[in-house]
Amino acid sequence: MAYHHHEFDRIEDYLHHRSPYLLVEKIVSLDEQQIVTERKVSGEEPFLAGHFPGAPIFPGAMMQELSTQSAGILIAARYNPMETYDTHDPHFNEYALGVLVKVEKARYKGFARPGDTFVVTVKLVDHLESIFNFSASIEVDGRKIMRNEFQLTNIRSQILTDAAV
Repeated sequence: MAYHHHEFDRIEDYLHHRSPYLLVEKIVSLDEQQIVTERKVSGEEPFLAGHFPGAPIFPGAMMQELSTQSAGILIAARYNPMETYDTHDPHFNEYALGVLVKVEKARYKGFARPGDTFVVTVKLVDHLESIFNFSASIEVDGRKIMRNEFQLTNIRSQILTDAAV
């Protein structure tokens, strides 16, 4: 399969996710095999009020999503099957990129609270056609608080839009 490279100025141009679900705030570095992103926990995230009241902690499931979104940027930027790509029109793209199909070996070793900044490192382990295997870690202040392995795939957009009907 032929892949196309894309370079955009904004995160929203790589991913279909939008606020409040768009979690990646900054791309630190990006190449063919790895992406490093960042996100600061503001304390204003809507899910923090209930996780846990009086002691807000960024949920592990959202850390998983943060690593998945980072990998999705790598796919959109370096392994994109589409020459033209537009995340602002949900019906424009032939493919939905980076759809999560499997999570393995997720381990959580710490917490993140308001004021903390996540440094997310995602490595492409291998890929076969439209199946991509990744390993990821998240650090706060140089301390690894999460690591995981997961698999993303590119699927025809029509599969998602048909499911929404």
